[in-house]
Amino acid sequence: MVSDFLINRNTLNTLDFSPNSSLKKENSMESKNKRRITAEGLYDLQMLTSSEISPDGQYILYGLQRVDPKTEKKYTNLWLVPTDQGKPRRITHGKQNDEDPKWSPDGTAIAFLSNRQDEKQFQLYILPMLGGEAFPITDLNGDFGKFAWSPNSQKLVFEFRKKDAETLQREQDEKKKKLGITARHIDRVFYKLDGYGYLPRERWHLWAVDQVTRETYQITDSRVYDDLEPAWSPDGNHIVFCSNHSDNPDLNFESIDLFITDLDGKILKKLDTPPGTKQTPRFSPDGKRIAYVGQDGLHIDWKNNNLWIVDQEGTSPAINLTGKFDFQVSGWTINDYAQTRNIAPVWSNDGSKLFFTVARHGNTDLLSISTDGNNCDGIFSGNGVVLNFTIDLNNTHIALEHSDMFTPGQILLQNLKRKTTKTLINVNQEWINNIALGTVEEIWFKGADANDLQGWILKPPDFDEKKSYPAILEIHGGPLVQYGNIFMHEFFYLAAQDYVVFFCNPRGGQGYGEEHAKAIHGAWGTADFEDLMLWTDIVSHKPYVDSQRLGVTGGSYGGYMTNWIIGHTNHFKAAVTQRSVSNLTSMWGSSDFNWAFQETFDNKAPYESIEVLWQCSPIKHIGDAKTPTMVIHSEQDLRCPLEQGEQVYVALKKLGVDAEFVIFPEEPHGLSRGGRTDRRIERLKSISGWFERYLK
Repeated sequence: MVSDFLINRNTLNTLDFSPNSSLKKENSMESKNKRRITAEGLYDLQMLTSSEISPDGQYILYGLQRVDPKTEKKYTNLWLVPTDQGKPRRITHGKQNDEDPKWSPDGTAIAFLSNRQDEKQFQLYILPMLGGEAFPITDLNGDFGKFAWSPNSQKLVFEFRKKDAETLQREQDEKKKKLGITARHIDRVFYKLDGYGYLPRERWHLWAVDQVTRETYQITDSRVYDDLEPAWSPDGNHIVFCSNHSDNPDLNFESIDLFITDLDGKILKKLDTPPGTKQTPRFSPDGKRIAYVGQDGLHIDWKNNNLWIVDQEGTSPAINLTGKFDFQVSGWTINDYAQTRNIAPVWSNDGSKLFFTVARHGNTDLLSISTDGNNCDGIFSGNGVVLNFTIDLNNTHIALEHSDMFTPGQILLQNLKRKTTKTLINVNQEWINNIALGTVEEIWFKGADANDLQGWILKPPDFDEKKSYPAILEIHGGPLVQYGNIFMHEFFYLAAQDYVVFFCNPRGGQGYGEEHAKAIHGAWGTADFEDLMLWTDIVSHKPYVDSQRLGVTGGSYGGYMTNWIIGHTNHFKAAVTQRSVSNLTSMWGSSDFNWAFQETFDNKAPYESIEVLWQCSPIKHIGDAKTPTMVIHSEQDLRCPLEQGEQVYVALKKLGVDAEFVIFPEEPHGLSRGGRTDRRIERLKSISGWFERYLK
């Protein structure tokens, strides 16, 4: 049962997110009869992949993923749980992936994506709620994306990217299929994507299908533009979507606009909005306005995402509803358990306000705001992360997909009228009840520039304050994300090996306002390094921490900072750098995001100015490294290419520093979150084994 229902912070003056620098709290799940968490525990963890409340508020539909230890494959089936009384029941079965289920507006059917007929090809399916088996309503070759029901429950609009014609021809010819691709002809700048591989020449476009006749047709088309995130108008006659129609979308990737089209794609209207990234547009109930999440400006990645509304007739400029609050409208609280998603804003049924999520101070909270921007209410807030939310038709109940540090995956039901919240399901409750996780202490402290910083100290199970423990600093990726109050299997696994694990949100990340995020713009390795070392100093002076046995690790940008640290200090006795960035000059143009990550460094290519890129590259400073370091990288990492890790490893070997290189075949950048489970286990054991060698 969750008791922290917050509905009383209803004005600008009372919506206060200011930190309490003396705040300290502890959460405990201790028991002498419980076992400690293991790396193999990843097989037991089930993951919520989606959730949606029914229009009448009587049921919550959700996807639940499990791992088959024999095959290492992951399967997702759909479940229903009543919101009043009753146990959850599975409504799809089998070794397949049934994903992204959505109720029809009339509540009579569920649409979802499934690969039950072909493991490599998803199709749209309909499951009648009055009885009968699920059946496919599409027969297409390519990639499906997001989809949405029409207001009258007759049609669905969906993102679809066709398979290239030459690929289809090759697959239909057994000889060519066996020989594989002869050559790749590439004519665009963004031509690959981590976790996917080389992109097809086809683009994402909008399609529609009639759920009764199964007639499928394409609405938009272009060889240059991608059309994404469709949403219906209330009358069912128009669709709003996001697209980049600049002269060269790949070279102006942030120039995303909102467009409205009819169902034939013959009429296309661009809405007048400020330049910048945009996502998740939604029509108001009366169809006159559109809400969306976006930034104001280009090449300013440190700027908050804000919630906007725009008149769909173009009679008035777009209004930024949340800019005055200086918070990040998103759900990006990083973790290694749950999928992080872009959560769309939801209109109240009378169109007077919008519900949305905010990543703030280690939590992801659910708020609402009036359409004049003056009244902002806290709807659900506390020590945890809202991973998704949906609201029933009458605006009586909210279904919340939620996690906190000690609860990996639960669905809560909030009654807006009664102001009560209850837990409907906790998908890992039996597993978590038998495990001793340790205790967590949250600490606010002052940074080098008197800036407020937030950190957490995770103490091992059966913690003894009279003992002296080795400690490991964990550094998050991004950098434009936050650590927070969400379950992290890796942290608890290391704590189970009798390490104190400590982590914080240094400057450069999100969740603490734009100045906090902007502090390292064009200057990675400066304010962030200061904050991390100050935090390390605070923790290492705890009486239960052995300051001579400190380790450091992190992945992606966290790997960058690990590389930076070992090149600037010998304070740590061992390090593990994961999927790291080491050389911003060689990474320019070789990442799947191409040069985009380096825009923050003067927005200049190496041939224009190499000084800033090189000064901010850890490999420039690696010559002073003496810390024994394990380098972990995935072979198919297209985000931070393998050569970034290779440079660190070779440099350390050349310097005579003890180093080991661990490469995971076939895996992408996100190995620690979504990789094959046996490889995730091997990764954890490699990390703990390296630290055991030097810290114990």
